[in-house]
Amino acid sequence: MEQWITEVMEAYGYFGVFLLIALENIFPPIPSEVILTFGGFMTTKSQLTVFGVVLAATAGSLAGAILLYGIGRVLSAERLEAIVARYGRVLRLKPEDIRKADAWFDKYGPWAVFLCRLVPLIRSLISIPAGMSGMRFWPFLLLTVMGSLIWNSVLVVVGAAVGASWETIVHY
Repeated sequence: MEQWITEVMEAYGYFGVFLLIALENIFPPIPSEVILTFGGFMTTKSQLTVFGVVLAATAGSLAGAILLYGIGRVLSAERLEAIVARYGRVLRLKPEDIRKADAWFDKYGPWAVFLCRLVPLIRSLISIPAGMSGMRFWPFLLLTVMGSLIWNSVLVVVGAAVGASWETIVHY
């Protein structure tokens, strides 16, 4: 997978970062840690800039989050659980993951969107319960941007700082 990520970013630059992060949000098994630290590394050996990679990654996060939020708005928790029961192995999800995410969101409210954007794997999935709960779109968007901006900035800056050692950092 790392080879594919590398090839996409080298071939498409900022658009590749956007695309990979959007996909990572929709399909959580794609590791944002690899994408973002490598994106940071790419700023040391290409025309890409830290600001540009962070901006492209944040836009990609937003695109993926909006899609999942929309799915949450359209599907009920029960329907989504049925879908996950049938196809969840592909995404490494279980029906109880949907119930837990929905209950956690109900308990902590909209700030869950911001906080979960800073936690691997959960960062993508929180968009679904936000949509299912009927959270207003603009606060969802704002909290998603804020949390994603922090996550993306930290990992891209780390990737740029460690340069060619980015693979070692991703390992840890």
